[in-house]
Amino acid sequence: MEIINATTSFAALSQETRLKAFRLLVSHEPDGLPAGEIARNLGVPHNTMSAHLAVLARAGWVSSQRQSRQIIYRASLTHVEDVIQFLLKDCCAGHPELCGSLLDSLSACDINPSDKPNS
Repeated sequence: MEIINATTSFAALSQETRLKAFRLLVSHEPDGLPAGEIARNLGVPHNTMSAHLAVLARAGWVSSQRQSRQIIYRASLTHVEDVIQFLLKDCCAGHPELCGSLLDSLSACDINPSDKPNS
């Protein structure tokens, strides 16, 4: 991943509604959610949610697939992995033992109740 791609990705998540939408989609993997349900869950008008989802899709955070009359959105966990790898590349200046606690926390995937998507 190049720095320009990373900054685009981070910019897409730097808005509250988009971050909440992404977190909601992660919690609904692997099935995803229809755009209308995302909008209802977050209390956002449908057209506004569509614009936010388009930003997330362009940045690589979500993908979409048409199913009949609905568009189903899913979180791109591959993109999450790419971003994390970008952040951790050359981690700790060649001293990976310094990153041990970070890697342990990532492998645990323990989500605190206060960190749920609608928080």
